[in-house]
Amino acid sequence: MTGDDAKVYAVPKQEYSIGEAARAIGVSIDTIRRWDRDGRIKTSRDPGNRRVVAATEVERIRGADGDGTLSARNRFRGIVREIKVDGLLAQVDIDVTEPSRVVAIITRESLEELGLRPGMDATAIVKATSVMVQR
Repeated sequence: MTGDDAKVYAVPKQEYSIGEAARAIGVSIDTIRRWDRDGRIKTSRDPGNRRVVAATEVERIRGADGDGTLSARNRFRGIVREIKVDGLLAQVDIDVTEPSRVVAIITRESLEELGLRPGMDATAIVKATSVMVQR
């Protein structure tokens, strides 16, 4: 076989470092360590005694559909109440189903990408000090 005939096939990753797993799931490395201690995620050790996470565990935590959804405990479903756009930023006001309201500042590009409009269902995802919006 000549160099022109050679094909390169990507082998799916079988395990991740905890940093890679944390990024893939959308949490911190400390969260992965805590989940390991609490038995919420199964890890093992590589030959260098570093913690690794099987790809199957990462997919299990991310969700069976593997759509890359964020892992966040605080999700608030609601209805978009109002949108204010100023330059590059957009303020999205969501009446959540709980007896409260969430206001998020997102980029105008994100607003357009999500296609948000008043009266539309949306989810406010509270993660650390940031509020993200999902449709």
